[in-house]
Amino acid sequence: MKTLGMALASLVRQWRLINDERLRPIGLTQSRWITLTHLQQENGIQQHRLARSIGVESPSLVRTLDGLEQLGLVERRPCANDRRSKTVHLSPAVAPLLSEMDAVLAHTRQQVLDGLSEAELAELERMVNHIGGNLRRMSEQLSDKERN
Repeated sequence: MKTLGMALASLVRQWRLINDERLRPIGLTQSRWITLTHLQQENGIQQHRLARSIGVESPSLVRTLDGLEQLGLVERRPCANDRRSKTVHLSPAVAPLLSEMDAVLAHTRQQVLDGLSEAELAELERMVNHIGGNLRRMSEQLSDKERN
């Protein structure tokens, strides 16, 4: 029997693979659509925080951002609070692509969650948020240990 962590990882992997196949025709790779999705949630985020949020190393994100920037979909700007850092912003030109991307992702989400009641979905969201909060606290504790 799989552990909960393995089961969750498997679900995420399968969900991403389906989205990858469905988003490929509009020119989005996994690294690009995940980056754009995160930027929709937090536009103007510092580049190193975006890498951490996505769960990739900074050099990997730099390559993705270089490609998105060349397409005119994102902009990197100097950070107002830290001259060494950059913030990443969605450009106005990305809006039509985001609409297409969001439609594909919403369709997949609908299919994946088909058959679950509103109450079940609310409970699932509550549990996921609870687990996420626990993991964030644990991650912060690890970061604190590394700094000391």
